[in-house]
Amino acid sequence: MKKAFANTRVAVKLRKSEHHEEWYLYLEAYPVFEPGNDKPQRVREYLNRIIKTPLWDKTRNARTTSDGKKSYKPKRDLNGVILCKSQLDQEMCLYADAVRRIRQKEYDNAALYSETDAEQAEQLERSHANFIEYFDHVQKTRHRNSSESIIVNWRRVYELLKIFAKGDTLLFSQIDMKLIESFRTFMINAPQGGNKSGTVSQNTASTYFSIFKAALKQAFIDGYLTVDIAAPYWWSRLV
Repeated sequence: MKKAFANTRVAVKLRKSEHHEEWYLYLEAYPVFEPGNDKPQRVREYLNRIIKTPLWDKTRNARTTSDGKKSYKPKRDLNGVILCKSQLDQEMCLYADAVRRIRQKEYDNAALYSETDAEQAEQLERSHANFIEYFDHVQKTRHRNSSESIIVNWRRVYELLKIFAKGDTLLFSQIDMKLIESFRTFMINAPQGGNKSGTVSQNTASTYFSIFKAALKQAFIDGYLTVDIAAPYWWSRLV
């Protein structure tokens, strides 16, 4: 099965025989994407069924030849099934519509699965992104016009994240409740920055942890985390 677009539709259509007064029944799906071709395609499937007595809708012109001869589109019932004079032909059209429904369902499912697969692939890619790099990006974009004290605090948490991770990398896939609790504990005894010795105060640690949670919240909004892991109320204070 070729990959469908989200709006792929399958219809039963007729093609006139070159030598006889009869019409071949076939299915046409459009638009359909084919690998290696950027343009949407029409996919036709012939059903090995022929009818001879289709009814024509004279209000719906199909085409006009160079000599002025007009052809019309077939009449259809409320369900879109082509109407015929002959009972045998009508059964052929009902068969064609049954196949059409099967193909339509296949294309619908293909589009659904394609979208799901794409979302899962994108989420997997985001889960392998570096949270520390993301944190640095957030502080430089969202807080570039903030007060000096806010900028200093975000920069300090950025440095503490690297100390905690023992490097420059902390993947989003590594972030869970256990890691957040570990960072919370680390923050309580975090070293002061600059030339200062000792550890940060409890109020400072609480401020730093709030910044960390704000970054997690933004990561959830931006789709890097599938769960708002910073939401639980019991992280609202450090004790």
